Amino acid sequence: MTDLTAETPQQTTPLATAKAQLAGAVEILGYTEGLHRMLATPRREMNVAVPLRRDDGEIELFTGYRVQHNISRGPGKGGLRYSAGVDVDEVRALAMWMTWKCAVVDVPYGGAKGGVTIDPRQYSQSELERVTRRYTSEIMPIIGPERDIMAPDIGTNEQTMAWVMDTYSVNLGYTIPAVTTGKPLAVGGSLGRATATSRGVVHSAAAALGDAGVKLHEVSAAVQGFGKVGSHAARFLHDAGTRVAAVSDEQGGVMNSDGLDIVALMRHVAETGTVVGFDGGSPIDNAELLALDVDLLIPAAVEGVLDAEAAGRVKARWVVEAANGPTTHEGDRVLAERGVVVVPDILANAGGVVVSYFEWVQANQAYWWTEQEIEDRLEHRMVTAHRAVAAVAGAEGISLRDAALTIGVRRVAEAHLIRGLYP
Repeated sequence: MTDLTAETPQQTTPLATAKAQLAGAVEILGYTEGLHRMLATPRREMNVAVPLRRDDGEIELFTGYRVQHNISRGPGKGGLRYSAGVDVDEVRALAMWMTWKCAVVDVPYGGAKGGVTIDPRQYSQSELERVTRRYTSEIMPIIGPERDIMAPDIGTNEQTMAWVMDTYSVNLGYTIPAVTTGKPLAVGGSLGRATATSRGVVHSAAAALGDAGVKLHEVSAAVQGFGKVGSHAARFLHDAGTRVAAVSDEQGGVMNSDGLDIVALMRHVAETGTVVGFDGGSPIDNAELLALDVDLLIPAAVEGVLDAEAAGRVKARWVVEAANGPTTHEGDRVLAERGVVVVPDILANAGGVVVSYFEWVQANQAYWWTEQEIEDRLEHRMVTAHRAVAAVAGAEGISLRDAALTIGVRRVAEAHLIRGLYP
């Protein structure tokens, strides 16, 4: 089983981290090597060429991916990422994490993920539309509301999902809103979807603090990543009375030990595109932010930021993972040794997929819920999932990550075993 579990300090890729996490859960559960291989191996992958005719007439060629890691519990579900660093291994890791995430919050989906190797900041809106429509047409044979449902991710947004939905619908001859989630409300999106991941992160943070008898208004926090997830998480924490002492984005950060004015900061970002230069605090870089003396650290940027070295400098008592895979396998070990409570990504940031599921249900029914109904259902799902994970962690004497993985992997494995092998 070496090829599935090998992990060294040098191997800090998302896929290596995902495989090491799975190996740990398989060991706890006592599964066979054959079942381990089934759980570790994507069910289906598609790599496609995505040509683009640029606005000036020049032709460029990109590579696109769609990985369906597991579909035993339902159709694939996962985001579409536009990033210059996207490769198939990153997409495989993200798809695997989606499998466990859907199972942990008991959503009837499997895990999938997509990506195009492109820096969207270098292309016009019309060019991105052409890339999206060509990518969608290339992967059409394996997507659909009963097969694989896309959502926004890094570098994509609700407009991207509208283009995907329209391309799919035009090719089939009728409107099919349920092929994507995270769409604009005007074309079948759901209230509450845009901030669902952020709300879920705050519900998870509140539940984890609550286990120690602590309230959100009693703690300080730092948020690394001030994008779609991190900015709203910071705002919801601020609204709950948390002293948000620092935030950062890819260009730098800003801190104020008395607490940042998050509403004013969001206005600054809307005007300038970055937190840098905000006059309500002093400059700080991303590495310094991770090591700040705060109670709660929320990594909300990209994978692998908390490696062994960075984890050794963390002073926070709680780390709540808003990003996918922000902590490497070695970083996780260091945090555990230092007594830091880590609420894992497959639990903490599952609010997005929960409300994506609500959007899919509403689209299939052609009946939309109120924002309060969605928020109540989201909180119930997140709190219920946290209680289940915390109960397993306490009973087995394992970390919240191992407990969440154990629950997720067990539910997927049970689906495999109950369904059996064909033929």
